[in-house]
Amino acid sequence: MQRFHLSVPHSPSMETTRSPSPFREASPKPLKKSRVPYFKEDTYIVSQLKASEKKALEDLKQKLLASSESSPSMWDIPLLGGDDKSDVLLLKFLRAREFRVSDALAMLLKCLSWRREFGADNVVEESLGLEELEGVVAYTHGHDREGHPVCYNAYGVFRDKEMYERVFGNEEKLKRFLRWRVQVLERGINMLHFKPAGVNSLIQVTDLKDMPKRELRVASNHILSLFQDNYPEMVAAKIFINVPWYFGVLYSMFSPFLTQRTKSKFVISKEGNAAETLYKFIRPENIPVRYGGLSRPSDLENGPPKPASEFTVKGGEKVNIQIEGIESGATITWDIVVGGWDLEYSAEFVPIAQGSYTLAVDRARKIEASEEAIHNSFTSKEAGKMVLSVDNSSSRKKKVAAYRYVVRKCNTPSEEQLCPK
Repeated sequence: MQRFHLSVPHSPSMETTRSPSPFREASPKPLKKSRVPYFKEDTYIVSQLKASEKKALEDLKQKLLASSESSPSMWDIPLLGGDDKSDVLLLKFLRAREFRVSDALAMLLKCLSWRREFGADNVVEESLGLEELEGVVAYTHGHDREGHPVCYNAYGVFRDKEMYERVFGNEEKLKRFLRWRVQVLERGINMLHFKPAGVNSLIQVTDLKDMPKRELRVASNHILSLFQDNYPEMVAAKIFINVPWYFGVLYSMFSPFLTQRTKSKFVISKEGNAAETLYKFIRPENIPVRYGGLSRPSDLENGPPKPASEFTVKGGEKVNIQIEGIESGATITWDIVVGGWDLEYSAEFVPIAQGSYTLAVDRARKIEASEEAIHNSFTSKEAGKMVLSVDNSSSRKKKVAAYRYVVRKCNTPSEEQLCPK
């Protein structure tokens, strides 16, 4: 069995968060930042458009002006305002119809009509009585590595028949759910910049684990049709995780409702590989703990998350993360996660003084694949180092992993009462 060490010297400041690139001694290779090839956003900078595309944009403006009785707008952006934001929106409709001006105009006018009838501009403020779905079925959480807001979707809860009946039991309930689903999307869109060099689209992550495909067929088709018709080019990539073997059957049901351009944005990740896939797009501190990340719902309430260090654990390896320079009375708090765990974890404090005993802070135990990130803290009574260990020696599978920590030194009068005597 190979053993590797990540040696992290601790800086003796009052409160320190380690950088994502610690000093390493014979360390395993850091997680490669290679990307799964996915849809790259086209430019929204008018000067970079082809001549034919510039002409299509101007033609669309003229046709929209001739077709509109009032000043049309979306997301408080006047479509005929003549500024960069309006160009971004108009280009989305043009790209959705491959710069066919007449088709783009028809789509745009139909979308404007739908938004008026649906009341889309005010739906974010509505109380729809579906609080039990918030943060569970569809929600926006953090950003990807390029700054796109990430919207998560998980419909496994609807395997519960009572839950299904409460949400989809009749036509009125289905309409309410669709309205709520639009509400969630509108919240995410409100985070976009609508600027030529800004963030102008979302990332969607859909968890297919336990999804009742037959029961949700009607709702899924409604959602796909609604979003594709009225939210063109709002999604940079659609990442499907925990994809079961029967996904081919499921895909065949909604594939006819998708354009080829939409299909080109898909990323498919089989069951058990969620963390490995998501790490390629999203930093671990922005990934929910349920998907192998370090982010808990309460984290986002306290500002930007503290950055994490990423590394890989090869099959047959044991990795020791050594956090050195911890002084007497200091408190260290850490988070650590391995995607798909199924390995052994332990934490111990090793004092510097000769004759002192190593303390087992977290005794070695098997962490099941379904478990979330570990969060713990320890206050030292003497100087030493903390060693976090993950032992993958019983597996041949390479796994992505991440950790972060904060050390608070107890040396101010207000903190002395918390220091060990």
